[in-house]
Amino acid sequence: MIEGFGDRLTQAFDTAGHLCVGIDPHPYLLEAWNLPISGPGAREFGLRVVEASVGRAGIVKPQVAFFERHGSAGYAALEATLQAARDAGILVIADAKRGDLGSSVEAYGQAWLTPGSPLEADAMTISAYQGVGSLVEPMALALDGGKGLFVLAATSNPESFETQRALVQSGDRVGLTVAASIVDEMNAAAALATREGSRESAGSLNSFGFVIGATVSLADYGITDADLLASPILAPGFGFQGADVDSVHRVYGAAAHNVVVSSSRAILDAGPTGVATAIGLQVAELDRVFSK
Repeated sequence: MIEGFGDRLTQAFDTAGHLCVGIDPHPYLLEAWNLPISGPGAREFGLRVVEASVGRAGIVKPQVAFFERHGSAGYAALEATLQAARDAGILVIADAKRGDLGSSVEAYGQAWLTPGSPLEADAMTISAYQGVGSLVEPMALALDGGKGLFVLAATSNPESFETQRALVQSGDRVGLTVAASIVDEMNAAAALATREGSRESAGSLNSFGFVIGATVSLADYGITDADLLASPILAPGFGFQGADVDSVHRVYGAAAHNVVVSSSRAILDAGPTGVATAIGLQVAELDRVFSK
């Protein structure tokens, strides 16, 4: 039987810690790594980051946009990076931020969540802007394949603040912020999946989690840590964006031990000869934080 994503994520936490290494082949990084700004350059970059992560970090997160910008060669580079990471036993979160409805969002889910797909990942980031109900097919695909979803909820970019804090005007969740309503509705979907016999073991993390930035205050969005106790949390904003790892417990409270700490440029800026050491140092720092 295929394990649920929540169980596999918990195993990654237990064996390798909470660090998620971002694989973001920015043009400036490709130049700094003496690689061409091209699909083949992105491929070499991705494979080197995966190699540096093996035996150090248990989760990687390729930022799809930086591969996609190179067209078909970029997608070939991404496929190679995804495959190398999964072959190494590293959990892969595809930072694709897809979102649509009907057959279109189902096709996105099939691309990233179907076992054996060229773009197969262990989880993907996804948008519920068209309503959580639009994600029914990706949710079903995730549960069937032992995969995960990280739904955008309270992101770390300041321009999202007004939209994500706007109040729902009608329906069962009237008066909640948009972010809190997404959390509540996804939690209800996870609870229903558990009752209907999902792949998660009793008391494990859900397959459905949230993107909640490390630079936000949950209270500003009407979210509490109690809302997140069974939810994986993908937390961007550490390092380059200003959040300090020591703030994990302050920001996420009782849900802190569910947090996937995403770090990209703070690691990748170390260059090809320093990236492995940078990963090791961040893993050690997070071990200290999470041992509290």
